[in-house]
Formats: sequence, C-alpha cells, structure tokens
Amino acid sequence: MTGPGGYDTFRALHHGRLPGEPLVLPGPWDAASARALEDAGFPALATPSAGIAACLGYEDGGTPADEMFAAVARIVRAVDVPVSADLEGGYGLAPKELAERLLETGAVGCNLEDSHGGVLKDPYEHADWLAEVRAAAGGRLFLNARVDTFVRGVGDPLRAIERAALYVAAGADCVYPILAPVGVLPLLRSGIRGPLNVLAQPGAGPSPTGLGELGATRITFGPGLQRRAMSALAEIAAPLLPVDQGSRP
Repeated sequence: MTGPGGYDTFRALHHGRLPGEPLVLPGPWDAASARALEDAGFPALATPSAGIAACLGYEDGGTPADEMFAAVARIVRAVDVPVSADLEGGYGLAPKELAERLLETGAVGCNLEDSHGGVLKDPYEHADWLAEVRAAAGGRLFLNARVDTFVRGVGDPLRAIERAALYVAAGADCVYPILAPVGVLPLLRSGIRGPLNVLAQPGAGPSPTGLGELGATRITFGPGLQRRAMSALAEIAAPLLPVDQGSRP
C-alpha cells in the first residue's frame, strides 16, 4: 500500500493501542516472504536490513544502498499492506536524497539508527539530521528512530530516554531502543513519549502480548524470522541428500 493512504494507515496502526495489544510487524526479506506474511494476516510489515543482506549475499551492514532500495521496492510491489524499511544509518545519503529514494520504493516508513561503525553518534547532531529527513519527506514517511545505547554497551536506560526525547522533539514518530533488557521496558515506557518499538525473538522470551503489557507499542523481530526460516530449510534439506552424494567433490 503506497502513497499518502499507506502512510496514514501505517501511522494509525501505532495509536490507540491497549496494553498487551502491540502492533506486531514481522520482517520480510524478499517478495515471497512478504506475500506469505501478508497472507498470514499481518496488517503491515517492517523489513530487516540484516535479513535482506543475508538474502542478497552480504554481511549485516554491507548491503550497498542501491541494492537495499531495490530489495525494498520488490517487497513493496509484492504486497498490498504498508511496508516500513530498515535503512540502517542512511548509507551516507543527504536527507533529501534518502527520503526521495525511499519514497520511490513505495515504502511508508523507515528505521534510522544513531550509531555508525560501532560508535554512538552525537545525539544532537543526529536529531537535527532526523528533522531534515522528516522535512524532506513532507509528512509521507513514518520515522522510527533507533536508539543504539544498549547495543553499544551503554546500559543506563536514562541515556536511552535522553536520546529518545531529542529524536521525538525532532519529529520521530516512534522510538526503538534496540536490545533493551526486558526489565527496563516499564521505565522506558514511562520516560518516552509516543510509540515504543521493542525487539522480540521468535520463540524465545516474552510473547508480543507480554512485551505489550510491559510497555511496547510495536514489536519487530529483526532478522529473527529469516534465520528461523533458513534453519527450517536446512532441516528439510538434510534428509534429501543421499549419503554417497554428500562425499563427492
């Protein structure tokens, strides 16, 4: 679902949600997985950069911008529900070019992270950059500001809350403190305005409902579904290989 209607639909899905009823956004890594997830009944999707990288034969963080935008465009074309895209750190693109290229894919939102090369960015400079992306998008992109404090070894939740406040003030529609420990979610919820994105592990840890009760507005899975799918494929394929065939050069 592209265009203003897709953005409006996607934004509305994040608001008016009850505790324990978070928006669950699975992550397709190609057109086929996107169709399968849409057929399963999910109202929107959120691509994982690591899952797409694996599909394209790259390490996480190594996908060239052109290939990432092309992959997102294929996913958007394959489904009729809104799609948000993980654009990592923005690929070094100026805000105007970043917004224009994403809008060309038909996506209605994006993740943008606040670290580069394993180092946290200056939060004030990053907030200014997010504001420029928002302005360039002209109200057509839902910005999910990823906060990387926990993944970069800064365990104090107050540092995440401080960054989140700057990003929300800059116009971010949602905040994503990736890898936040479950135990700090209530504190994050109380300190962060607006929707809160939480990463879940398929088949492990609290359920989406449980995470919602702790404060999550929105649940994503990163590359978790893609990795589970590849593991399942390996299990299916293993007994299909004849014993003698496996030893041939």
